[in-house]
Amino acid sequence: MKIKQFLAALAAICLTSIAAAQSYPNKPIKIVVPYPAGGNADITGRVLAKKMSEILNVAVVVENRAGANGGIGTDAVAKAAPDGYTLLLAASGPIVINPVLYAKVPYDPIKDLRPISQVLTFQYVLVVPTTSSIKSIQDIVTQARQQPGKLSYGSTGIGGGGHLAGEMFAMLSNTQFNHAPYKGSAPALVDLMGGQLTFTFDTVLTASPLIKDNRLRAFAVSGPKRASSLPEVPTMAEAGFKDFDVTQFVGLFAPAKTDTAIIQKLNDAVVQAVKDPEVIQALQTKGGNDLVGNSPEEFATIISRELKMYDALIQKAKIKQE
Repeated sequence: MKIKQFLAALAAICLTSIAAAQSYPNKPIKIVVPYPAGGNADITGRVLAKKMSEILNVAVVVENRAGANGGIGTDAVAKAAPDGYTLLLAASGPIVINPVLYAKVPYDPIKDLRPISQVLTFQYVLVVPTTSSIKSIQDIVTQARQQPGKLSYGSTGIGGGGHLAGEMFAMLSNTQFNHAPYKGSAPALVDLMGGQLTFTFDTVLTASPLIKDNRLRAFAVSGPKRASSLPEVPTMAEAGFKDFDVTQFVGLFAPAKTDTAIIQKLNDAVVQAVKDPEVIQALQTKGGNDLVGNSPEEFATIISRELKMYDALIQKAKIKQE
């Protein structure tokens, strides 16, 4: 009797799950971007939300919840109802860097979140204001050696991609820089162009318009190949810094207990969205990103691998939380 009751209960749960997935979505979906407006992930989120709204026939809205290198917004989604209506669009920071950088984070990226799809990979570009007297990477290295720790660079936070690129630059050039963490890309760029910073590694997407408007001077990109939107800018490796590679992802996540059928429906929407010409134009052709749109399982494998990789880099660079 107990076995029959258990099987009946299990069947009821399965039917309820199927029914919920079939009716999903029937109300607006919120995508939490754990950074301020104007950065690479925010721009990606808004382009993706617009297209997913068209695909899913419901409003998909972006909410910015910045702080702690993306940790605040990530934690909020990890603790949200697993119903598919609160999602996270995060870059690498809160997923594969914070957990190995900080002694303790309030969420577990593996246990508390379910990957939906990697949307894209992106890289950074080393820039100075066009008003700067610095005309080359070598100028930065020379001045840094003459004034150890005096030259400053900004990033979106300790352990963010821009910070890791700056630390790798310092290690490979045998120099010291003063790192200034910000709450997002936009305020760091404001201070850079205002003269409060010497240089920064900013995302190609957010820096490209300023480079093309002749407000920023670009020296090199941080990935293994040149950015499609900045084909004239060499890689750091081409500029003489062998094995320099800082590339990161932007991906979509849901709370861990979200139904698999809902995850699949969302994955289908992302895969369709990244193949759309408007999305390709906005994020890849103009933005210099590489669009992906992989499966939840493929994205989970990447996350597991990069947790190990960034743990090794952070230990080698002796990066510590402040």
